[in-house]
Amino acid sequence: MTSDLLGPAEVRALAAELGIRPTKQLGQNFVIDHGTVRKIVRAAELRPDDVVLEVGPGLGSLTLALLPSCASLTAVEIDPPLAERLPQTIAERAPEHAAGFRVVNADALRVTTLPGPAPTALVANLPYNVAVPVILHLLQHVPTIRRTLVMVQAEVADRLAAAPGSRTYGVPSVKAQWYATVSRAGSIGRAVFWPAPNVDSGLVAMDRRDPPSTSASREQVFAVVDAAFAQRRKGLRAALAGWAGSPGAAAEALRAAGIDPLTRGEALRVEDFARIAEQRPTG
Repeated sequence: MTSDLLGPAEVRALAAELGIRPTKQLGQNFVIDHGTVRKIVRAAELRPDDVVLEVGPGLGSLTLALLPSCASLTAVEIDPPLAERLPQTIAERAPEHAAGFRVVNADALRVTTLPGPAPTALVANLPYNVAVPVILHLLQHVPTIRRTLVMVQAEVADRLAAAPGSRTYGVPSVKAQWYATVSRAGSIGRAVFWPAPNVDSGLVAMDRRDPPSTSASREQVFAVVDAAFAQRRKGLRAALAGWAGSPGAAAEALRAAGIDPLTRGEALRVEDFARIAEQRPTG
């Protein structure tokens, strides 16, 4: 059974009722187009038994579209007035799904546990300014998430889904691929938001996979990734000199990992970074 979705008039009326003017600080751009939220739900490929985690539900545009396609939904909203109003919106527009809806007034970057059943899917229209940190934080702290579908700034979507050797391949690409297989899942224009952002958006799909088999910890691997891309124009012998203690020690670690010391970080897969991390100098 479908929900009564929010259109441009309903979104503006709800915002006016709450005295809310969307703020750049919270990255608030509310979706006002039915077709867009339905497109996101299709791309999410949810199962009827999925427990969805939605970050930044705002006024509930995407929430209402998601509820009929999952078993239950937990929404994390940082803005208190929005979090307080959302249950009423769900009760009014999707009463048959209200029992399976929960809202948590919190910063998603600080969430490590959630009420109710463990989420199996993350679906969200993420604020542009915190999209990558939120994704990585939740994939780390909510390991039950098997499927992720997020709408982010188009440039961020390209970075997350980039393959080794690509101009846009970098830290977000490698770290996301530690947790999941990542792909672009569509593009979204500006006119579907209120207020309209000055950039286009993109959909990114992520399917959970096991991290690389390695004796190094995630933190150790990510430290190598950060160092490698901090000076991305340099070869890894130079870029990893600080991490290893010297250019010579970096070259030794790279050779032990089977990697040419003159290679740049943008050419390596997450598995390669894991092999380098295993060679971390001691002492």
